[in-house]
Amino acid sequence: MTQQVIEENKDEDLDNEEVLIATQYQLMWWGFKKHKPAMISGVVLFIFYILFPFAEFVGIGDPAQVRTQFHYIRPQALHFFESTIDGNKFNPHVKGVRGFRDPMTHKKDYEVLDDVILPVGLFQTSWDYKFLGILKTRKHLIGFKHKEFWSDPKRAEQTEEQLAKSLDRELKKRPSLFLLGSDKVGRDQWSRLLLSNRISLSIGLIGVALSFLFGITLGGISGYYGGIVDTAIQRVIEVIQSVPTLPLWIGLSAAVPRDWAVLQVYLAITIILSVLGWTGTARVVRGKFLSLREEDFVMAAQIAGANEGRIMFRHMLPSFYSHLIAQVSLSVPGMIIGEISLSFLGLGLRPPAVSYGIMLQQAQNPQVVALYPWLMFVAVPVIFIVLAFNFLGDGLRDAADPYGGRTS
Repeated sequence: MTQQVIEENKDEDLDNEEVLIATQYQLMWWGFKKHKPAMISGVVLFIFYILFPFAEFVGIGDPAQVRTQFHYIRPQALHFFESTIDGNKFNPHVKGVRGFRDPMTHKKDYEVLDDVILPVGLFQTSWDYKFLGILKTRKHLIGFKHKEFWSDPKRAEQTEEQLAKSLDRELKKRPSLFLLGSDKVGRDQWSRLLLSNRISLSIGLIGVALSFLFGITLGGISGYYGGIVDTAIQRVIEVIQSVPTLPLWIGLSAAVPRDWAVLQVYLAITIILSVLGWTGTARVVRGKFLSLREEDFVMAAQIAGANEGRIMFRHMLPSFYSHLIAQVSLSVPGMIIGEISLSFLGLGLRPPAVSYGIMLQQAQNPQVVALYPWLMFVAVPVIFIVLAFNFLGDGLRDAADPYGGRTS
């Protein structure tokens, strides 16, 4: 029994020694691992962000192609087994659909054709795009196999250009694989959702990066120099914070010219969100700098002849990096919701761009939502993303107190 107690004390001493010699980021990582919801949220966000460069590859139908003959198709169920005389055979497929007009309501609807089997496979050929924005290809992760098209003897005689045109004509005639249904003009909701994820999340990251750049710079200058510089910057912050955020967003967004290209509007909305979001960061940084500028390590750097920029951003700022990292993760959801709100109101991104806010515009009418509820599915990833960032921020904020202990 005594030997067991001695060994436990030795293990505890080793743990304490490990904590004492660990770096700030090791301590933060140990604390972060204790927060299970934050760990799970980190994995969820990693999945969302890893889809960035592969949105077109994972997408099934052309997100910009308008085909009104396939509008408001219900989400198609993906079946993995086909019933045959010999039993169930593994054959991923969806059932065909046929449109009809309700004689009473004149509403177009679709019926599932159980006898029409449309085989689905991996790495299939469909609409063309540039993989990673560089390599032009037609390969997609999932899609119809188009057996009849490729088995036609005429395909062997066609040139590459003729084959591409023939395939485009075939794709226009056939419905896409609508796993999440289609919208009012027949565009694939799944493919549009993937592109919306890229645009909305990138605006969140870029917007937060710009706002933190403004906030750290101006807050650092305000806290380090003090005096009239501090007073001027604080008055600017107070004026910006005194104006309600949403009306200010709307006013600035309404000033964006309607004839601007998609990229110009994207940059304008990102700058608007970031310019109005830096004030909170600036005040946090100012407070930290005010408390740190009299510390011994700052005085030592001044005596050693370090310039003011190096003292602020090489010595003072790294001392509270962990708190800034936590604040970044908590600020991203606000940027994303801001873009969604502006685009939903028609003041942010505009078609042909695709974002969560633009997709939610189709669900403004309660009657449309009642008839086509799958249009609201776009809200699901938004909820997951916002919750994941909040849980991640909570975990990072708790881990920013590195001396709170750790679990093995």
